[in-house]
Amino acid sequence: MSSPIRWPAEAIWEAVVADLPGFTVEVLPQIDSTNTELMRRARAGHLEPVLLVAEQQTAGRGRLGRQWFSGLEASVGATTSSLTFSLGLPLAPRDWSGLSLAVGVSVAQSLHPDLRLKWPNDIWLNDCKLAGILIETANVGDMPGARYAVVGVGINIKARDATGLATPPAWLQEVLPGIDAPQALLRLAAPLVQAIKAFEAHGFAPFQTRFNERDALGGLTVTLSDGTSGIAQGVDGVGALQVQTAQGLQKITSSEVSVRPLAPPPYEQL
Repeated sequence: MSSPIRWPAEAIWEAVVADLPGFTVEVLPQIDSTNTELMRRARAGHLEPVLLVAEQQTAGRGRLGRQWFSGLEASVGATTSSLTFSLGLPLAPRDWSGLSLAVGVSVAQSLHPDLRLKWPNDIWLNDCKLAGILIETANVGDMPGARYAVVGVGINIKARDATGLATPPAWLQEVLPGIDAPQALLRLAAPLVQAIKAFEAHGFAPFQTRFNERDALGGLTVTLSDGTSGIAQGVDGVGALQVQTAQGLQKITSSEVSVRPLAPPPYEQL
């Protein structure tokens, strides 16, 4: 019989509550989607800061409605093959541009120096997708200028099946052998909250250099979803992707635009 997974909820709470008064940590054995659940709660008026962790998601979502699967594997004790969580909190930044990029910077910095950031929502290891980020917001009726932000993160911890995936998967144990989902969450949680609060106060500009240092697309020929090709040249101070095309420098701001390199990134040169 599998042993229960031991989540470091108390340690995470102690590390975060000073920055987020009223903060709680909640772990559910199964749910459709942590993002969906926090958006349901927000629309019902529950706007407290919370970290919601799911040991298994049955209808996880990524950008553009793509599915994100997570689950349990039974062995000697239960282990999670993925880490899936959502952080919900009221936010009132002057400009929301670049929030997903700032989250990516925080996650990558907390985990491993070899991780790269693919604009706008993915974290790569070599030329494979390790993690994805999904941000949604809901209105906050009694807080002018604020919205309730739900920051969802999904990370492959162990090797997973690549069937049906456009981008091959990577997993965290490739670079951190033996790490499990609870250990990864403990690394991530407090720095992520601090990064989001810094974004609220200062916007994306303080994260620009750190993103570009880990940019998976920088210097590569990329193709936009409208067929335009050009050389990716990092992001600007509000998180727009800069692409030098035959028609000049284009700044891509919409997360609905798909950007793909024409060849795998030359990681041995990074």
